[in-house]
Parts: sequence; C-alpha cells; structure tokens
Amino acid sequence: MSELETLKADIKKLSAKATQAKMDLHDLSEELPLNWRSIMAVAQRAHEAFAELEKKREDLKAQERA
Repeated sequence: MSELETLKADIKKLSAKATQAKMDLHDLSEELPLNWRSIMAVAQRAHEAFAELEKKREDLKAQERA
C-alpha cells in the first residue's frame, strides 16, 4: 500500500473515531446534570480526535501537492 493510500485509510479510521467522540459528547450533554464530572474527559477525547484528524488531513493535502 502506498503512503498516500495509508494516509487515506488512517483518515477514514480517524474520522470514525472523531465522529464517535462527537456522539459521546452529544450523549453526555443530553444526560446532564448526570455524569457532569466526566465532561472534561469526554471533551478532551473529542478534542484530541479532531486535532489528530485535522493533522492527517493537512498531511494528505501536502502529499497530494507534492
């Protein structure tokens, strides 16, 4: 598998991970005030997932330009 194909596969996996993190955050918001103590942990996971996805997308754009 080429580096470009590997990057696209990584993005697909990260996109699914980020979507799940978003849904977890949404579900938590609907349950409030229950489980309010987990807000920071759930939000941190969502933040990290989207940051990683954004980085990989930038890497893909750079690869495609090269």
